[in-house]
Amino acid sequence: MARLDTLGEFEQSVLLAIVHLEDDAYGVTIRREIEARTGRSIAVGALYTALDRLERKGYVRSAASDPTPQRGGRSRRHVTLLPAGAAALERSHDLMQRMWAGLKPGMLRR
Repeated sequence: MARLDTLGEFEQSVLLAIVHLEDDAYGVTIRREIEARTGRSIAVGALYTALDRLERKGYVRSAASDPTPQRGGRSRRHVTLLPAGAAALERSHDLMQRMWAGLKPGMLRR
């Protein structure tokens, strides 16, 4: 059986945030989406490190936008989920479902 790269919890969160945000996925919005859904504070450096890693794996693509219209406006690094990233998310989801399958309520409180 071929070994496929597995996704860590944070990588899954980043990819899922991109899916939720659709065309509005860039650093600030991805960070806010993860923080809102998980209640956890996300370091900017950790997010951009994960985005770089996911891009190297071929799971996402990023492209700089035009600068925002206000004076001194900055460009944004918009991120798009690629088919390989969607497949990796589905594999991770399927794996976790198989691992949770058959466990009964209360089994974790021993």
